[in-house]
Amino acid sequence: MTNAVEYDVVVVGAGPVGENVADRARAAGLSTAVVENELIGGECSYWACMPSKALLRPVTARADARRVPGLRAAVRGPLDVAEVLAHRDYYASNWKDDGQVGWLESIGADIHRGRGRLAGPRQVTVEPPSGERYTLTARHAVAVCTGTRALVPDLPGLAGANPWTSREATSAGKVPDRLVIVGGGVVAVEMATVWQALGSRVTVLVRGKGLLANMEPFAGELVAEALTEAGATVRTGAPVAAVERDGGDGPVTAVLDDGERVEADEILFATGRAPRTDDIGLDTVGLKPGSWLTVDDSCRVEGSDWLYGVGDVNHRALMTHEGKYQARVAGDAIAARAHGKPVDTARWGAHSATADHAAVPQVVFTDPEAAAVGLTLAQAEAAGHRVRAVDYDMASVSGAGLYADGYRGRARMVVDLDREIVRGATFVGPGVAELLHSATVAVAGEVPIARLWHAVPAYPTISEVWLRLLETYRG
Repeated sequence: MTNAVEYDVVVVGAGPVGENVADRARAAGLSTAVVENELIGGECSYWACMPSKALLRPVTARADARRVPGLRAAVRGPLDVAEVLAHRDYYASNWKDDGQVGWLESIGADIHRGRGRLAGPRQVTVEPPSGERYTLTARHAVAVCTGTRALVPDLPGLAGANPWTSREATSAGKVPDRLVIVGGGVVAVEMATVWQALGSRVTVLVRGKGLLANMEPFAGELVAEALTEAGATVRTGAPVAAVERDGGDGPVTAVLDDGERVEADEILFATGRAPRTDDIGLDTVGLKPGSWLTVDDSCRVEGSDWLYGVGDVNHRALMTHEGKYQARVAGDAIAARAHGKPVDTARWGAHSATADHAAVPQVVFTDPEAAAVGLTLAQAEAAGHRVRAVDYDMASVSGAGLYADGYRGRARMVVDLDREIVRGATFVGPGVAELLHSATVAVAGEVPIARLWHAVPAYPTISEVWLRLLETYRG
Protein backbone atom coordinates (compact mmCIF):
# COMPACT_ATOMS: atom_id res chain seq x y z
CA MET A 1 0.00 0.00 0.00
CA THR A 2 1.23 3.47 -0.85
CA ASN A 3 0.91 6.47 1.43
CA ALA A 4 -1.15 8.37 -1.12
CA VAL A 5 -4.32 10.01 0.16
CA GLU A 6 -5.73 11.01 -3.23
CA TYR A 7 -7.08 8.53 -5.76
CA ASP A 8 -9.24 8.54 -8.84
CA VAL A 9 -11.67 6.11 -7.17
CA VAL A 10 -12.27 5.17 -3.53
CA VAL A 11 -14.24 1.98 -2.85
CA VAL A 12 -15.77 1.49 0.60
CA GLY A 13 -16.27 -2.23 1.21
CA ALA A 14 -14.07 -5.07 -0.07
CA GLY A 15 -16.57 -7.83 -0.66
CA PRO A 16 -17.04 -9.29 -4.15
CA VAL A 17 -18.84 -6.12 -5.24
CA GLY A 18 -16.15 -3.73 -4.09
CA GLU A 19 -13.46 -5.99 -5.52
CA ASN A 20 -15.12 -5.92 -8.93
CA VAL A 21 -15.56 -2.14 -8.93
CA ALA A 22 -11.87 -1.84 -8.13
CA ASP A 23 -10.95 -4.33 -10.85
CA ARG A 24 -12.84 -2.44 -13.56
CA ALA A 25 -11.47 0.92 -12.39
CA ARG A 26 -7.91 -0.39 -12.38
CA ALA A 27 -8.38 -2.01 -15.79
CA ALA A 28 -9.22 1.47 -17.10
CA GLY A 29 -6.05 2.92 -15.60
CA LEU A 30 -7.66 4.67 -12.62
CA SER A 31 -5.85 4.72 -9.27
CA THR A 32 -8.05 2.97 -6.74
CA ALA A 33 -8.23 2.62 -2.96
CA VAL A 34 -10.32 -0.04 -1.22
CA VAL A 35 -11.34 0.45 2.42
CA GLU A 36 -12.44 -2.52 4.55
CA ASN A 37 -12.90 -2.98 8.30
CA GLU A 38 -13.44 -6.76 8.27
CA LEU A 39 -12.09 -9.53 6.04
CA ILE A 40 -11.21 -8.75 2.43
CA GLY A 41 -13.70 -10.83 0.45
CA GLY A 42 -16.78 -9.86 2.42
CA GLU A 43 -19.91 -11.65 3.55
CA CYS A 44 -20.14 -13.99 0.56
CA SER A 45 -16.69 -15.47 1.02
CA TYR A 46 -16.84 -16.19 4.75
CA TRP A 47 -20.43 -16.22 6.03
CA ALA A 48 -22.78 -16.69 3.06
CA CYS A 49 -22.37 -18.12 -0.44
CA MET A 50 -19.16 -20.11 -0.07
CA PRO A 51 -19.61 -21.71 3.36
CA SER A 52 -23.33 -22.34 2.86
CA LYS A 53 -22.85 -24.07 -0.48
CA ALA A 54 -19.94 -26.08 0.92
CA LEU A 55 -22.29 -27.28 3.66
CA LEU A 56 -25.10 -28.02 1.21
CA ARG A 57 -23.13 -29.95 -1.41
CA PRO A 58 -22.62 -33.13 0.68
CA VAL A 59 -26.32 -33.05 1.58
CA THR A 60 -27.58 -32.84 -2.01
CA ALA A 61 -24.94 -35.28 -3.30
CA ARG A 62 -26.05 -37.89 -0.77
CA ALA A 63 -29.71 -37.28 -1.62
CA ASP A 64 -28.96 -37.71 -5.34
CA ALA A 65 -26.97 -40.90 -4.72
CA ARG A 66 -29.82 -42.39 -2.71
CA ARG A 67 -32.01 -42.07 -5.82
CA VAL A 68 -29.62 -43.99 -8.09
CA PRO A 69 -29.88 -47.80 -8.37
CA GLY A 70 -26.70 -49.48 -7.20
CA LEU A 71 -25.70 -46.60 -4.91
CA ARG A 72 -28.46 -46.59 -2.33
CA ALA A 73 -26.86 -49.15 -0.02
CA ALA A 74 -23.54 -47.30 -0.13
CA VAL A 75 -25.00 -44.05 1.23
CA ARG A 76 -27.42 -45.23 3.88
CA GLY A 77 -25.36 -43.95 6.77
CA PRO A 78 -25.17 -40.46 8.24
CA LEU A 79 -22.95 -37.73 6.93
CA ASP A 80 -19.50 -37.38 8.47
CA VAL A 81 -20.16 -34.16 10.37
CA ALA A 82 -16.50 -33.41 11.11
CA GLU A 83 -15.57 -33.83 7.45
CA VAL A 84 -18.48 -31.68 6.26
CA LEU A 85 -17.55 -28.89 8.66
CA ALA A 86 -13.88 -29.14 7.67
CA HIS A 87 -14.94 -28.89 4.01
CA ARG A 88 -16.91 -25.75 4.93
CA ASP A 89 -13.91 -24.29 6.75
CA TYR A 90 -11.71 -24.86 3.70
CA TYR A 91 -14.11 -23.02 1.39
CA ALA A 92 -14.37 -20.17 3.91
CA SER A 93 -10.54 -19.98 3.74
CA ASN A 94 -10.55 -20.71 7.48
CA TRP A 95 -11.74 -17.11 7.87
CA LYS A 96 -8.41 -15.73 6.69
CA ASP A 97 -8.22 -13.29 3.80
CA ASP A 98 -4.63 -13.69 2.58
CA GLY A 99 -5.71 -14.94 -0.84
CA GLN A 100 -8.18 -12.12 -1.38
CA VAL A 101 -5.61 -9.56 -0.26
CA GLY A 102 -3.12 -10.96 -2.74
CA TRP A 103 -5.61 -10.71 -5.58
CA LEU A 104 -6.49 -7.07 -4.85
CA GLU A 105 -2.82 -6.20 -4.62
CA SER A 106 -2.15 -8.00 -7.92
CA ILE A 107 -4.48 -5.64 -9.80
CA GLY A 108 -2.80 -2.60 -8.28
CA ALA A 109 -5.49 -1.53 -5.84
CA ASP A 110 -4.38 -0.06 -2.49
CA ILE A 111 -5.96 -1.63 0.59
CA HIS A 112 -6.79 0.56 3.58
CA ARG A 113 -7.70 -1.45 6.68
CA GLY A 114 -10.19 0.30 8.91
CA ARG A 115 -13.67 1.73 9.08
CA GLY A 116 -14.45 3.98 6.14
CA ARG A 117 -16.90 6.86 6.42
CA LEU A 118 -17.95 9.58 4.03
CA ALA A 119 -16.84 13.02 5.18
CA GLY A 120 -18.41 15.23 2.55
CA PRO A 121 -18.26 15.16 -1.27
CA ARG A 122 -15.49 12.85 -2.56
CA GLN A 123 -14.03 12.47 0.94
CA VAL A 124 -13.66 9.22 2.90
CA THR A 125 -12.11 9.07 6.35
CA VAL A 126 -10.41 5.86 7.42
CA GLU A 127 -10.25 4.86 11.07
CA PRO A 128 -7.63 2.10 11.25
CA PRO A 129 -7.56 -0.52 14.04
CA SER A 130 -4.56 1.34 15.41
CA GLY A 131 -3.16 4.73 14.53
CA GLU A 132 -4.70 8.04 13.66
CA ARG A 133 -7.69 8.69 11.42
CA TYR A 134 -6.89 9.98 7.96
CA THR A 135 -8.79 11.08 4.85
CA LEU A 136 -8.84 9.78 1.29
CA THR A 137 -9.96 12.03 -1.55
CA ALA A 138 -11.54 10.71 -4.73
CA ARG A 139 -10.96 12.70 -7.91
CA HIS A 140 -13.82 11.03 -9.75
CA ALA A 141 -15.94 8.64 -7.67
CA VAL A 142 -16.63 7.03 -4.32
CA ALA A 143 -18.36 3.64 -4.54
CA VAL A 144 -20.24 2.47 -1.45
CA CYS A 145 -20.18 -1.35 -1.50
CA THR A 146 -20.84 -2.09 2.16
CA GLY A 147 -23.53 -4.72 1.60
CA THR A 148 -26.12 -5.75 4.16
CA ARG A 149 -26.40 -7.29 7.59
CA ALA A 150 -28.94 -9.70 9.01
CA LEU A 151 -32.14 -7.96 10.08
CA VAL A 152 -33.20 -9.20 13.50
CA PRO A 153 -36.68 -8.14 14.64
CA ASP A 154 -37.25 -6.19 17.83
CA LEU A 155 -38.94 -8.90 19.89
CA PRO A 156 -39.21 -9.18 23.66
CA GLY A 157 -36.32 -11.23 25.04
CA LEU A 158 -34.45 -11.55 21.78
CA ALA A 159 -31.62 -9.12 22.53
CA GLY A 160 -30.32 -11.28 25.37
CA ALA A 161 -30.97 -14.64 23.73
CA ASN A 162 -27.85 -14.77 21.52
CA PRO A 163 -29.79 -15.81 18.43
CA TRP A 164 -28.09 -17.19 15.35
CA THR A 165 -28.14 -15.12 12.20
CA SER A 166 -26.86 -16.26 8.82
CA ARG A 167 -23.29 -15.75 10.06
CA GLU A 168 -23.62 -18.16 12.97
CA ALA A 169 -25.61 -20.63 10.90
CA THR A 170 -22.89 -20.93 8.27
CA SER A 171 -19.92 -20.93 10.67
CA ALA A 172 -21.15 -23.00 13.65
CA GLY A 173 -18.68 -25.60 14.89
CA LYS A 174 -21.17 -28.12 16.24
CA VAL A 175 -24.63 -29.45 15.46
CA PRO A 176 -27.40 -28.36 17.83
CA ASP A 177 -29.73 -31.17 18.88
CA ARG A 178 -32.75 -28.93 18.19
CA LEU A 179 -32.82 -25.88 15.94
CA VAL A 180 -35.69 -23.45 15.44
CA ILE A 181 -35.49 -21.38 12.27
CA VAL A 182 -37.62 -18.25 12.03
CA GLY A 183 -38.29 -17.22 8.43
CA GLY A 184 -39.23 -18.75 5.11
CA GLY A 185 -36.75 -17.34 2.61
CA VAL A 186 -33.57 -18.63 1.03
CA VAL A 187 -31.40 -18.58 4.16
CA ALA A 188 -34.12 -20.32 6.16
CA VAL A 189 -34.67 -23.20 3.75
CA GLU A 190 -31.00 -23.72 2.91
CA MET A 191 -29.98 -23.81 6.57
CA ALA A 192 -32.92 -26.07 7.40
CA THR A 193 -31.66 -28.45 4.70
CA VAL A 194 -28.11 -28.41 6.08
CA TRP A 195 -28.71 -28.79 9.78
CA GLN A 196 -31.50 -31.34 9.41
CA ALA A 197 -29.14 -33.50 7.33
CA LEU A 198 -26.35 -33.07 9.89
CA GLY A 199 -28.56 -34.34 12.70
CA SER A 200 -30.56 -31.46 14.12
CA ARG A 201 -34.27 -31.71 14.74
CA VAL A 202 -35.33 -28.63 12.79
CA THR A 203 -38.51 -26.61 13.16
CA VAL A 204 -39.16 -23.84 10.64
CA LEU A 205 -41.57 -21.12 11.77
CA VAL A 206 -42.95 -19.04 8.91
CA ARG A 207 -45.03 -15.92 9.46
CA GLY A 208 -46.67 -16.10 6.03
CA LYS A 209 -48.45 -18.75 4.00
CA GLY A 210 -45.44 -20.57 2.59
CA LEU A 211 -41.76 -20.78 1.80
CA LEU A 212 -39.84 -18.84 -0.87
CA ALA A 213 -42.53 -16.21 -1.28
CA ASN A 214 -40.68 -14.37 -4.07
CA MET A 215 -40.67 -17.39 -6.38
CA GLU A 216 -43.49 -19.26 -8.09
CA PRO A 217 -45.74 -20.82 -5.40
CA PHE A 218 -44.89 -24.38 -6.41
CA ALA A 219 -41.21 -23.82 -5.56
CA GLY A 220 -41.91 -23.28 -1.89
CA GLU A 221 -44.45 -26.08 -1.84
CA LEU A 222 -42.02 -28.66 -3.23
CA VAL A 223 -39.21 -27.55 -0.92
CA ALA A 224 -41.53 -27.67 2.12
CA GLU A 225 -42.68 -31.15 1.13
CA ALA A 226 -39.08 -32.37 0.87
CA LEU A 227 -38.04 -30.81 4.18
CA THR A 228 -40.99 -32.47 5.90
CA GLU A 229 -40.10 -35.85 4.38
CA ALA A 230 -36.52 -35.40 5.60
CA GLY A 231 -37.81 -35.00 9.16
CA ALA A 232 -38.07 -31.25 9.62
CA THR A 233 -41.23 -29.55 10.85
CA VAL A 234 -42.44 -26.67 8.68
CA ARG A 235 -45.16 -24.49 10.17
CA THR A 236 -46.74 -21.65 8.24
CA GLY A 237 -48.85 -18.88 9.73
CA ALA A 238 -46.74 -19.11 12.88
CA PRO A 239 -45.37 -15.66 13.79
CA VAL A 240 -42.99 -15.46 16.74
CA ALA A 241 -43.97 -12.91 19.40
CA ALA A 242 -41.14 -13.31 21.92
CA VAL A 243 -38.01 -15.29 22.75
CA GLU A 244 -36.92 -16.60 26.15
CA ARG A 245 -33.44 -17.73 27.17
CA ASP A 246 -32.02 -17.47 30.66
CA GLY A 247 -28.54 -16.00 30.70
CA GLY A 248 -28.15 -16.15 26.94
CA ASP A 249 -27.30 -19.86 26.89
CA GLY A 250 -29.06 -23.13 27.57
CA PRO A 251 -32.39 -23.97 25.93
CA VAL A 252 -34.16 -21.21 24.03
CA THR A 253 -37.92 -20.87 23.61
CA ALA A 254 -39.81 -19.25 20.77
CA VAL A 255 -43.19 -17.96 21.99
CA LEU A 256 -45.75 -17.80 19.19
CA ASP A 257 -48.52 -15.24 18.80
CA ASP A 258 -51.07 -17.68 20.18
CA GLY A 259 -48.94 -18.41 23.25
CA GLU A 260 -47.59 -21.77 22.08
CA ARG A 261 -43.98 -22.40 23.11
CA VAL A 262 -41.38 -24.13 20.92
CA GLU A 263 -38.15 -25.07 22.68
CA ALA A 264 -34.76 -25.63 21.03
CA ASP A 265 -31.03 -25.51 21.68
CA GLU A 266 -30.44 -22.71 19.17
CA ILE A 267 -32.68 -20.30 17.29
CA LEU A 268 -31.86 -18.84 13.88
CA PHE A 269 -33.53 -15.66 12.69
CA ALA A 270 -33.53 -15.55 8.89
CA THR A 271 -35.91 -12.62 8.59
CA GLY A 272 -34.36 -10.36 5.99
CA ARG A 273 -31.47 -7.96 5.47
CA ALA A 274 -30.74 -4.33 6.29
CA PRO A 275 -28.23 -2.04 4.53
CA ARG A 276 -24.88 -1.43 6.20
CA THR A 277 -25.21 2.30 5.79
CA ASP A 278 -25.98 3.40 9.34
CA ASP A 279 -22.39 4.34 10.21
CA ILE A 280 -20.75 5.37 6.94
CA GLY A 281 -21.29 9.13 7.04
CA LEU A 282 -24.32 9.42 4.76
CA ASP A 283 -25.45 12.46 6.71
CA THR A 284 -22.35 14.36 5.53
CA VAL A 285 -23.62 14.22 1.94
CA GLY A 286 -27.29 14.89 2.63
CA LEU A 287 -28.49 11.28 2.85
CA LYS A 288 -30.19 9.44 5.69
CA PRO A 289 -27.99 7.06 7.72
CA GLY A 290 -29.23 3.48 7.59
CA SER A 291 -31.13 3.97 4.33
CA TRP A 292 -30.95 2.05 1.09
CA LEU A 293 -29.21 4.03 -1.64
CA THR A 294 -31.42 4.95 -4.59
CA VAL A 295 -29.41 4.73 -7.80
CA ASP A 296 -29.81 4.93 -11.56
CA ASP A 297 -28.96 2.05 -13.87
CA SER A 298 -25.25 2.94 -13.81
CA CYS A 299 -25.48 2.62 -10.00
CA ARG A 300 -24.84 6.33 -9.48
CA VAL A 301 -26.73 7.69 -6.47
CA GLU A 302 -29.60 9.92 -7.55
CA GLY A 303 -28.74 13.60 -7.25
CA SER A 304 -24.98 12.99 -7.25
CA ASP A 305 -22.31 13.09 -9.95
CA TRP A 306 -19.65 11.26 -7.88
CA LEU A 307 -21.30 8.83 -5.42
CA TYR A 308 -22.18 5.27 -6.42
CA GLY A 309 -24.11 2.64 -4.46
CA VAL A 310 -23.30 -0.81 -5.76
CA GLY A 311 -24.59 -4.23 -4.71
CA ASP A 312 -26.94 -4.92 -1.83
CA VAL A 313 -26.89 -1.33 -0.56
CA ASN A 314 -29.10 -0.22 -3.47
CA HIS A 315 -31.75 -2.91 -2.75
CA ARG A 316 -32.14 -3.80 -6.45
CA ALA A 317 -31.18 -7.48 -6.27
CA LEU A 318 -29.63 -8.83 -3.08
CA MET A 319 -27.46 -11.57 -4.55
CA THR A 320 -23.70 -11.78 -4.96
CA HIS A 321 -23.70 -12.49 -8.68
CA GLU A 322 -26.04 -9.59 -9.33
CA GLY A 323 -23.92 -7.27 -7.20
CA LYS A 324 -20.82 -8.30 -9.15
CA TYR A 325 -22.70 -7.59 -12.37
CA GLN A 326 -23.62 -4.14 -11.08
CA ALA A 327 -19.97 -3.64 -10.09
CA ARG A 328 -18.78 -4.35 -13.62
CA VAL A 329 -21.35 -1.92 -15.01
CA ALA A 330 -20.57 0.77 -12.42
CA GLY A 331 -16.81 0.38 -12.75
CA ASP A 332 -17.02 0.80 -16.50
CA ALA A 333 -19.36 3.79 -16.14
CA ILE A 334 -17.00 5.46 -13.65
CA ALA A 335 -14.10 4.91 -16.04
CA ALA A 336 -16.01 6.25 -19.05
CA ARG A 337 -17.04 9.40 -17.18
CA ALA A 338 -13.52 9.88 -15.81
CA HIS A 339 -12.03 9.69 -19.31
CA GLY A 340 -14.73 11.88 -20.87
CA LYS A 341 -16.07 9.06 -23.03
CA PRO A 342 -19.74 8.49 -23.96
CA VAL A 343 -21.80 6.67 -21.36
CA ASP A 344 -24.34 4.20 -22.73
CA THR A 345 -27.19 3.99 -20.21
CA ALA A 346 -29.83 2.85 -22.69
CA ARG A 347 -31.67 -0.38 -21.93
CA TRP A 348 -29.13 -3.22 -22.16
CA GLY A 349 -26.40 -0.61 -22.76
CA ALA A 350 -22.82 -1.14 -21.63
CA HIS A 351 -23.31 1.14 -18.62
CA SER A 352 -26.81 0.06 -17.63
CA ALA A 353 -27.61 -2.73 -15.15
CA THR A 354 -30.78 -3.64 -17.03
CA ALA A 355 -30.73 -7.25 -15.86
CA ASP A 356 -31.64 -6.00 -12.37
CA HIS A 357 -35.13 -5.31 -13.73
CA ALA A 358 -35.61 -8.07 -16.27
CA ALA A 359 -33.31 -11.05 -15.82
CA VAL A 360 -32.18 -11.68 -12.23
CA PRO A 361 -31.16 -15.35 -11.81
CA GLN A 362 -31.35 -17.15 -8.47
CA VAL A 363 -30.69 -20.68 -7.28
CA VAL A 364 -31.85 -22.06 -3.94
CA PHE A 365 -29.53 -24.98 -3.20
CA THR A 366 -31.98 -27.13 -1.28
CA ASP A 367 -33.08 -30.68 -2.11
CA PRO A 368 -34.83 -30.23 -4.50
CA GLU A 369 -33.07 -27.22 -5.98
CA ALA A 370 -35.17 -24.24 -7.01
CA ALA A 371 -33.89 -22.03 -9.83
CA ALA A 372 -35.57 -19.01 -11.39
CA VAL A 373 -34.86 -16.02 -13.61
CA GLY A 374 -36.94 -13.06 -14.73
CA LEU A 375 -40.55 -12.53 -13.74
CA THR A 376 -42.93 -14.93 -12.07
CA LEU A 377 -46.45 -15.17 -13.48
CA ALA A 378 -47.79 -12.87 -10.74
CA GLN A 379 -44.99 -10.34 -11.24
CA ALA A 380 -45.47 -10.28 -15.01
CA GLU A 381 -49.22 -9.73 -14.65
CA ALA A 382 -48.67 -7.00 -12.04
CA ALA A 383 -46.29 -5.27 -14.47
CA GLY A 384 -49.06 -5.15 -17.07
CA HIS A 385 -47.73 -7.78 -19.47
CA ARG A 386 -50.15 -10.07 -21.29
CA VAL A 387 -48.64 -13.41 -20.43
CA ARG A 388 -49.29 -17.13 -20.27
CA ALA A 389 -47.72 -19.62 -17.87
CA VAL A 390 -46.63 -22.90 -19.44
CA ASP A 391 -46.05 -25.71 -16.92
CA TYR A 392 -44.47 -29.13 -17.29
CA ASP A 393 -43.88 -32.05 -14.95
CA MET A 394 -40.12 -32.54 -15.03
CA ALA A 395 -40.48 -36.20 -14.07
CA SER A 396 -41.78 -36.78 -17.60
CA VAL A 397 -38.43 -35.76 -19.13
CA SER A 398 -36.24 -38.77 -19.96
CA GLY A 399 -33.10 -37.14 -18.60
CA ALA A 400 -34.77 -36.48 -15.25
CA GLY A 401 -35.79 -40.12 -14.90
CA LEU A 402 -32.23 -41.21 -15.63
CA TYR A 403 -30.86 -38.66 -13.17
CA ALA A 404 -32.88 -40.03 -10.26
CA ASP A 405 -35.46 -42.72 -9.59
CA GLY A 406 -38.72 -41.16 -8.46
CA TYR A 407 -37.68 -37.74 -9.74
CA ARG A 408 -40.05 -34.98 -8.63
CA GLY A 409 -40.01 -31.51 -10.09
CA ARG A 410 -41.81 -28.88 -12.06
CA ALA A 411 -40.94 -26.27 -14.68
CA ARG A 412 -42.71 -23.08 -15.67
CA MET A 413 -42.09 -20.73 -18.58
CA VAL A 414 -43.81 -17.32 -18.55
CA VAL A 415 -44.40 -16.22 -22.15
CA ASP A 416 -45.15 -12.65 -23.25
CA LEU A 417 -48.03 -13.19 -25.69
CA ASP A 418 -47.55 -9.86 -27.46
CA ARG A 419 -43.82 -10.13 -28.08
CA GLU A 420 -43.55 -13.95 -28.15
CA ILE A 421 -40.54 -13.97 -25.79
CA VAL A 422 -39.85 -15.59 -22.43
CA ARG A 423 -40.35 -13.21 -19.51
CA GLY A 424 -39.40 -15.71 -16.83
CA ALA A 425 -38.64 -19.33 -16.09
CA THR A 426 -38.62 -21.46 -12.95
CA PHE A 427 -37.31 -24.99 -12.45
CA VAL A 428 -37.65 -27.08 -9.30
CA GLY A 429 -36.06 -30.50 -8.96
CA PRO A 430 -32.77 -32.27 -8.31
CA GLY A 431 -29.93 -30.97 -10.47
CA VAL A 432 -31.80 -28.02 -12.02
CA ALA A 433 -29.30 -25.32 -11.00
CA GLU A 434 -27.26 -25.83 -14.16
CA LEU A 435 -30.40 -25.37 -16.28
CA LEU A 436 -30.70 -21.79 -15.18
CA HIS A 437 -28.16 -20.10 -17.40
CA SER A 438 -29.92 -21.27 -20.55
CA ALA A 439 -33.07 -19.62 -19.22
CA THR A 440 -31.11 -16.49 -18.31
CA VAL A 441 -29.76 -16.23 -21.85
CA ALA A 442 -33.28 -16.64 -23.25
CA VAL A 443 -34.72 -13.95 -20.95
CA ALA A 444 -31.86 -11.44 -21.14
CA GLY A 445 -31.50 -11.96 -24.89
CA GLU A 446 -35.26 -11.67 -25.43
CA VAL A 447 -34.94 -14.64 -27.75
CA PRO A 448 -38.12 -15.12 -29.82
CA ILE A 449 -40.03 -18.32 -29.14
CA ALA A 450 -39.74 -19.13 -32.85
CA ARG A 451 -35.94 -19.07 -32.57
CA LEU A 452 -35.90 -21.16 -29.38
CA TRP A 453 -37.38 -23.99 -31.45
CA HIS A 454 -34.00 -24.17 -33.17
CA ALA A 455 -32.06 -24.49 -29.89
CA VAL A 456 -32.04 -28.28 -29.83
CA PRO A 457 -31.54 -29.85 -26.37
CA ALA A 458 -29.29 -32.90 -26.23
CA TYR A 459 -31.00 -36.22 -25.56
CA PRO A 460 -31.33 -37.56 -22.91
CA THR A 461 -30.66 -34.58 -20.63
CA ILE A 462 -32.82 -32.76 -18.13
CA SER A 463 -32.53 -29.69 -20.40
CA GLU A 464 -34.96 -31.41 -22.77
CA VAL A 465 -37.60 -29.82 -20.55
CA TRP A 466 -37.14 -26.77 -22.81
CA LEU A 467 -38.49 -28.71 -25.77
CA ARG A 468 -41.41 -29.99 -23.72
CA LEU A 469 -42.28 -26.47 -22.56
CA LEU A 470 -42.22 -25.19 -26.16
CA GLU A 471 -44.35 -28.12 -27.35
CA THR A 472 -46.85 -27.44 -24.55
CA TYR A 473 -46.97 -23.77 -25.50
CA ARG A 474 -47.62 -24.50 -29.18
CA GLY A 475 -50.17 -27.22 -28.38
